[in-house]
This record gives sequence, C-alpha cells and structure tokens, in this order.
Amino acid sequence: MSVAGLARSVRAGALSPREAVAACLERIERLDGELNAFLSVRADAALAEAETAPAGPLRGVPVAVKDVIDVAGERTTAASRILAEHVAAADAECVRRLRAAGAVVVGKLNTHEFAFGAMTTSPHFGPAHNPWALERICGGSSGGSAAAVAADLVPAALGTDTAGSIRIPACLCGVTGLRPTTGLVPTGGTVPVSWSLDTVGPLARSATDCALLLSVLAGQPYDVAGGAHGLRVGVVDSLFERADPAVAAGVLEAVEELRRLGAALEPVEPPLLEESGTINQLLMLPEAAEVHLRWLRSRLADYGADVRARLLAGLLLPATAHVTGLRARRWYGDELERVFDRVDVLVCPEMPVVAPPIGEDTVELRGERLPYRLALIPFNSPWSLAGLPVASVPAGFVSGLPVGLAIVGRRGDDETVLRVAAALQQATDWHERRPPLVERSAHAA
Repeated sequence: MSVAGLARSVRAGALSPREAVAACLERIERLDGELNAFLSVRADAALAEAETAPAGPLRGVPVAVKDVIDVAGERTTAASRILAEHVAAADAECVRRLRAAGAVVVGKLNTHEFAFGAMTTSPHFGPAHNPWALERICGGSSGGSAAAVAADLVPAALGTDTAGSIRIPACLCGVTGLRPTTGLVPTGGTVPVSWSLDTVGPLARSATDCALLLSVLAGQPYDVAGGAHGLRVGVVDSLFERADPAVAAGVLEAVEELRRLGAALEPVEPPLLEESGTINQLLMLPEAAEVHLRWLRSRLADYGADVRARLLAGLLLPATAHVTGLRARRWYGDELERVFDRVDVLVCPEMPVVAPPIGEDTVELRGERLPYRLALIPFNSPWSLAGLPVASVPAGFVSGLPVGLAIVGRRGDDETVLRVAAALQQATDWHERRPPLVERSAHAA
C-alpha cells in the first residue's frame, strides 16, 4: 500500500497503527533474509510505539531509515566496524519530524560503509541484494533503503545523498527517490560524508508519496497536482548518447510520454558535465577526510579497502584544492542557473547502465569497459554540485531490470520536480510493478 493510502486507512479506522506495523514486520521477517536490506529491526519497540503514535499526516505509517541516521537508543553503525557498537543518544532531526507526524520507525537500513560508495556492499555487514535480481547490487549508498521499498518491506524509507546516493539505488531498484535541494531538510543527527554536499531525502513507490514525506521533513506543503502541460523540459542529449543504448531508448520512452502530456521538449547542453565530478571530489574528499581524521590516525585497518583509499586521497589533497572547489562550485551553480532561464526542468537517464552483479566493479558502456563509479559521475555529480533537487523515477525495464529517469529542477523548486514526476506516474505504471521476489511471496502467502 502507498504511504498516502496507508495513512488514509489509519485515519478512517480501517487499520490500526499496530496492525500496519505488524504487517510490515511480518514481511521483513519473511523476505529480508534474502535481501539483507535491514541491519537492525526494532520489532518490539515499533509495536509499542504504534500504540501511542501521535495524530498527524503519517500516523501509523511504518518507515525505516538508512543506518547513518540516528534513532534514539539504537545503534548507528554506518555499516562500519568503527561504529559497530555506537548507540545514538537522540533522534536525528529528520526522524524527530517523522515521529511527530505519526510515523513509526521499524528499523535501520544497510548502506555502503560510511555512506561513501555507490554499491552498498559493506565488507562488515554484507551486501544488500537487489529485489529484481538477487545476484545484483542495489546501488548506493542508500541501497538498503531502495531495496526495502522495492520489496514492499516498508512503504517508505529515508536515505542520504551526497553525490547520487538516493537517486542511484532508487533507479537500480525501480522506486522513486528524491534528493531535495541542499539545505532544505536538516541533516543534524546523521553521520556526515561531506558537510557541504550532504542531503536527507525520501524513497517511496511514487512521487506523490515522496511529496507527502518531504512536506513533513521540510515543514512545508508540496502540491504536485497540475500535470506537465505547458512545462518546458530540457532534454540533456549528451547523457542519452553516453548511456547504454538500450537504457537510453527505454528512458526516451518516458520523455516522449511527457511530450504526450503536453510538455514542450527542447535539447539542452549543461556545461562541463564531466568536470563537475572533479569539482565534486575537490570538496567531498577533504571534507570526508576531516570527518574521519581521528579514526584514520587510530583505526585505519578497520576501514574497507575502497573507503580507506578515498579517505586517504582526501587527506593528501592540498588545502588549496578545497578552496578551488568552493570557488568552482559557485561558478558552476551560476552557469546551471542560466540553463533554467530556458526550461523548467532537465531530464536525462538517472544511470547509464542497469544494476551490475555483486562483486563487479566495472561496467561495459558502448563497447568500453569502465570503472562503475566513473561511469555514473556525469549523470549525478552536476546536480549534486549545484545543490539542485532531483527525482529518480522508474522509466521501464531492460532485460527485466529497472531503469530510471532523472528529473532535475532549479535550486529550491522541488515542487516542480515532483509535479513532473507525479504527472508521468499518473500516465504510466512502471512505478507500480513489483519484483519477482515480491510476486512469489504474495502467491506463497
């Protein structure tokens, strides 16, 4: 059931908060052994809290949060050995807002170690498995969040996004994920990656549900009615040309649907899509190294190899690199703002490939073998760098695996991004389809 539908059922008395939470816990118990989406489940605490959930727009709705987000009295491990026994003293601000709206937190979700990677394959807690193909990655770093929503373990989850970490797994798992405008949702009480780039955002089945969650997280309403008619949509042709041809063709179907809905399409070419990744690294690497400095000095061997390498790279960059990154980001944001003088939103493939197998760190793209992380940078880093709102929405399937459309808005215009996503989802059913794991489970039940 959708977040909005579940909340309506609770308000109408057709379902109690305890019943909603119990049903969710039953699905987690039945399916998560194959997925490893959850690192911890708060079964008894969640059932008790459901009994006293306050009245609000999310009363009785079970949610789960990425395990870099604090929940009072629970471990926040960040899927790491270093924080394996760390217990949060208080709720993160985003969790406090969800609970104040009546939501019930049922557990903590798997992530790439310290949210510093795009696979969710922690060497300490094991990989999260994609519900559409269990041998494949979920993407990351909010991989457990996307897997849990895709497999109907929870109707909604929270993730964090520094350089694609909500959008990438939302795409690869076939759900809707929103990276809000940087600074819109408080990040207090989360384990940081990069203080100037981090965001907190929702993952759910639909843009309508994401809008409801964002209204709670940001403290203001979001109206996603109105459709796409008359909106100006900029199509980033160069990113379609860089994506796998089958992925590009599938996502173009979704773009053409926007045309049929009355949007005006025009090709656009944002500046320096590749170079934006370099600027991102100038900011993210030293900021991450600063967060981890005490552990790099005392617990270096406790990091996974990939995260350790990135943190050491940040430690070795000169101080001038960060200053250069700050100046370049300001310039880049101004350049992207000029693009939005012509269009209301940009669209492109969210990812250039479908989910690769667990253990593969390269992908084949138009006849060339590339490191997975490098392949995704131009599809995600430009928008992160400028702090723009981006929704990843399901846009079809290639060989049975989900592909996604990225909808990018001007800074502060999260509502238009969600409006376009909602219009597309009213005309298509990609976001309603369920992976075989869920279908098998439903038949067995």
